[in-house]
Amino acid sequence: MKEWQKLMLIVGVFLAAYFVPFGNPVVAVSILEAFHMLQEYAREHVLYCLIPAFFIAGAIANFISQGAVLRYFGGEAPKWLAYSVASVSGSVLAVCSCTVLPLFSGIWKKGAGIGPAVAFLYSGPAINILAIILTARVLGWQLGLARAIGAVLFAVVIGLLMAFFYRQEEAEKTKAAMNRIGAEQEERRSPGQNLFFFWRTRPHPCFCRLGETPGRYRFLGPCF
Repeated sequence: MKEWQKLMLIVGVFLAAYFVPFGNPVVAVSILEAFHMLQEYAREHVLYCLIPAFFIAGAIANFISQGAVLRYFGGEAPKWLAYSVASVSGSVLAVCSCTVLPLFSGIWKKGAGIGPAVAFLYSGPAINILAIILTARVLGWQLGLARAIGAVLFAVVIGLLMAFFYRQEEAEKTKAAMNRIGAEQEERRSPGQNLFFFWRTRPHPCFCRLGETPGRYRFLGPCF
C-alpha cells in the first residue's frame, strides 16, 4: 500500500468516526446487529464448515497423488470424464459457497485444469445433498430436480468457457506438471484407504447442524 493510500485510509476512518451519528437509535442498533451476525458466523459457520473444509483441502494435498488429479481433472484428461466428475463431485460434500473455496484451491494446486476446477467450484454448493433435499421438500421435487440438473449444466458451460479463455496458461501449467510427475513418490495408501478418509471427513459438517432441527425440517435428520 502506497503512502497516499495509507493517508486516505486514516482520513476516511477519522471522518467516519467524526460524522457517523452513533447516538441515532437506528445507527446504534444496526452496528450492534452487524456484530451479532459476525459472532453468529464465527460460532456456527467457521467452526462447523470452514475448518472441516480446510482439513479436507489438506487431505486432498496429502492423500491424493498429483498423477490421479491429472488423470481425472488435468488439462490432458478427456473432457467428458473431467467435467462429468467435477460437476457432480459436490453432491457428496455438504459445502457452501465459502467452504468450497479451500477444496477448489486444493485440487487446482494439485494440477487440475482451470475448467474442471471451476466446474467443481460452481456446482459444489448448488448440488450438495442438503441443498437438493431441502429445495425439493420446500419448493417441490420439480424445482429440486431443476436445481440439480441446471447446476451441473451451468457448471460444465462455465468450466468450458474458463478453459477456453485461459487455454494458453493451462497448456503451460499442464506441461510443467507432467514434467514433475515423474519425481513424485509412489502412492503409499490404497484407494480404499483414501476413500475411507474422505468418507470420515464428510459427515461432520452435516451432523453438527442437525442436532436441533426444528419442526418441518426434522425430515433432514434421517437423511444422514
